[in-house]
Amino acid sequence: MRMYDIIKKKRDGSALSKEEIDFFIKGYVDGSIPDYQASAFCMAVFYSGMTEEETANLTLSMAHSGDTVDLSRFGTLSADKHSTGGVGDKTTLIVAPICASLGCVMAKMSGRGLGHTGGTIDKLESIEGFNTSLSPDEFFNQVEKTGIAVVGQTGNLTPADKKLYALRDVTATVDSLPLIASSIMSKKLAAGAHNIVLDVKCGSGAFMKTPEDAEALATDMVKIGKMCGRNTAAVITNMNRPLGNNIGNALEVQEAMDVLKNSGPEDLKEVCLALATEIVSSTKGTSREEASNLTKDSLKSGKAYDKFMEWVKAQGATQNELSFKKADYTHDVISETDGYIVSSDAEKIGISAVILGAGREKKEDTIDMSAGIILNKKTVDKVNKGDVIATLYSCNKNSFESAEKQFLDALEFSENEPTNEPLIYTVVK
Repeated sequence: MRMYDIIKKKRDGSALSKEEIDFFIKGYVDGSIPDYQASAFCMAVFYSGMTEEETANLTLSMAHSGDTVDLSRFGTLSADKHSTGGVGDKTTLIVAPICASLGCVMAKMSGRGLGHTGGTIDKLESIEGFNTSLSPDEFFNQVEKTGIAVVGQTGNLTPADKKLYALRDVTATVDSLPLIASSIMSKKLAAGAHNIVLDVKCGSGAFMKTPEDAEALATDMVKIGKMCGRNTAAVITNMNRPLGNNIGNALEVQEAMDVLKNSGPEDLKEVCLALATEIVSSTKGTSREEASNLTKDSLKSGKAYDKFMEWVKAQGATQNELSFKKADYTHDVISETDGYIVSSDAEKIGISAVILGAGREKKEDTIDMSAGIILNKKTVDKVNKGDVIATLYSCNKNSFESAEKQFLDALEFSENEPTNEPLIYTVVK
């Protein structure tokens, strides 16, 4: 078998066999297939696409290119939630304890933030003492004891995806549905959960800009999951504006705790309950209506908050009552006009938080855990001249001028009251 023939076959629009896909992935990981041939392969897929069977085979081959997590000891109770990335997205911190409090097993690997989107692992590390690097024995012992553990991704989880993603990033082949879907789903399959719920975000702060594009990606991923033997569903959610009011690591954990106390912003609570409902329904085999009632009761009764505290203490949190590092400086953003906020570009607001120190532009950058933004006004809100629209937090006061400029550039004002967009577009099953 030759890589040349595989590239030519895909270039000409023919479907590849499982053996041909396995040959490519194995050879690319072990170095026998060079970058220039892998680049040609990605471009051929970009133009010719892949069948459902091809995409599933590519996903499985990538999933088994390195370490995998065996959650079979938990039977059908294991569940995972994946977000395609957004601004203010702290849903894992809320959804995981809700579901674990209802008997689901949330054994999860999460990533760090890069660019304008935050990472769950970074948020958790703003909790003093929280350990995101458990050994396999520590990980499974904690899951068996508490029903929940969240750790950073292992160094050898889906190495094929790591290499291919870096290559796609510099060869203009990132936005290919088969390659996006197989990238995301290979990590989910390798992580071992029987039930997978995907939060596919769309809008200005997301990779997929329209609900239609997001639904196409979600449909592909759900099909892959089912073809690979996993219960899979996807919720299409709105990322035309940040989720919740707090952006930045410690600030987002505090807001998540508010929601777990059945308080906090309604938009964040709505999205989290929708995701938790799909997980509980899938894992427990209940109707959506029953699962929805169970998740709401978990918040109202305090079970979800108690599970959160049990989880973070089991994973190393050193304080009985969590407290967080406070920023050295704050700066209020004042409205210079009257009117309604008709749009708020989530990506630009996320970049503003990065300028303050809340995120990374390069992997080696150090994060200021206290940095971020608290929104006092959001899309569709009425604003009067002189109102505080947002408060910026940072340990670097020199960052405020450029962060404020970036933040204000994200907002659009109008005299006319805008129509509120839905938070949840549809569910794909």
